[in-house]
Amino acid sequence: MSSSPILLIGGAGTVGKQTAMSLRAAHPDIPLLIGGRDLARAQQAAAEIGGGEGVQIDLTASDLGLGERDVSAVAIFVHDDTLGSLKYALSRSVPHVSISTGTFEIAPEIAAYVHRPTAPVVLGSEWLAGAGVLTTLHLAKGFARLDRVALSAVLDEKDIGGPAADADYARLTSVSPAALTLINGRYHWRTQAEGDVVVHAADGEALEGFPYSPFDIVALAARTDATDIRLDVAVGVSSSRRAGHTYSTEIIIDLEGVDPSGAVVHSRHALVHPRGQAPLTALAVASILERVTALDGGPPVGPGLYFPEGLVDPDLFVTRALTSGAVLTKVKIGQ
Repeated sequence: MSSSPILLIGGAGTVGKQTAMSLRAAHPDIPLLIGGRDLARAQQAAAEIGGGEGVQIDLTASDLGLGERDVSAVAIFVHDDTLGSLKYALSRSVPHVSISTGTFEIAPEIAAYVHRPTAPVVLGSEWLAGAGVLTTLHLAKGFARLDRVALSAVLDEKDIGGPAADADYARLTSVSPAALTLINGRYHWRTQAEGDVVVHAADGEALEGFPYSPFDIVALAARTDATDIRLDVAVGVSSSRRAGHTYSTEIIIDLEGVDPSGAVVHSRHALVHPRGQAPLTALAVASILERVTALDGGPPVGPGLYFPEGLVDPDLFVTRALTSGAVLTKVKIGQ
């Protein structure tokens, strides 16, 4: 485990700051660099977190503006179309975690790693940085064979996030209006023109949705036997706000398959966090960083391309999510 600081680029944003706070709570002495274009904002965030240091980042510079300073890992919370942060990490053989790359944008990151395979590169652009996939894999342990996975995410309209998240949402839905889906074992780019998408929230309310394809689709296809995998998103009023409370984030996980006895099983669960999307995303990123830097006490992680679930234990993630305030409940089929 390195004593050099973890660099969080975009660490002054909502998710970045919560990731830093999660790391700080679990590892009080770990050094953190809160990086951003605005030095004053980065320094203010570092002061709020405590024990961190704000630094100005230039993604176009080979050293990111850090000079000869060492870091133990890099996590970036904004879209980097220069690949500056990844090139920096690979040149120094330190882990890199990104969470903003679309499925259709993956080629540059893959090429950068293939030509310089010096460190762990985590492709963390799954829904909420892996929260959906990790919870799905936790629930799937009750199946002998998983045939169908349907994920539905409810994002409250008051919980879209900051400017970086808003820019990601606009880019990912405008550049590629089709969503990669697995249907009968075949990949298909699904559009809304193929039919209306209805997302049922945790309380059963039907919301207008749209097909979406973060890395969840390909990750679950590679990890399970499922031949049908989809993810739909609805932006609107979450179940908790409809009940008169504050907004929440919801992931509805619908699974079909067979159990160890051969019986057909169909289950539906809802993972809900009452403080919105940021806590779950931050927990997932913090868990990834703990693993790639061996802060968790595990063995070193070698160079490679990783999805979050290749590094983070699903059961442990769910346990930590519940401890952080999330609720995982069984939802009645047909609701």
